[in-house]
Amino acid sequence: MLAGLPFRIELPQGFQIHISDSGPGAKTYAIRKGEQSFVMVYIGPASQFPIYDGQLIDAGGRASIVVTEDGRRRAVEHLFAKDLESPETHVWVSTLENGPDRDLAEQIAQSIEPR
Repeated sequence: MLAGLPFRIELPQGFQIHISDSGPGAKTYAIRKGEQSFVMVYIGPASQFPIYDGQLIDAGGRASIVVTEDGRRRAVEHLFAKDLESPETHVWVSTLENGPDRDLAEQIAQSIEPR
């Protein structure tokens, strides 16, 4: 299944990807462990980036939102846009408590790259 996705991802063992339609030409991918969502990926036109308030950083072909939580900087959201004709890839960390799950969600989100 991972080979058929429109993005590359380092998916830890025990995680699944649930796909849903999000409108014409758009899909949303929920990266979950059990019923808990860790990361969301939207691929389509006109994403709603940014959804989090934070510092906007453009680097490595993507725009990222970085926030400070408990004295630690976290990249919680990313937007990739290749060109005007390509769909956008919008990645964000789901709302999780600070701790190991939040760290893992950030790591998964950082591993995603459009194909």
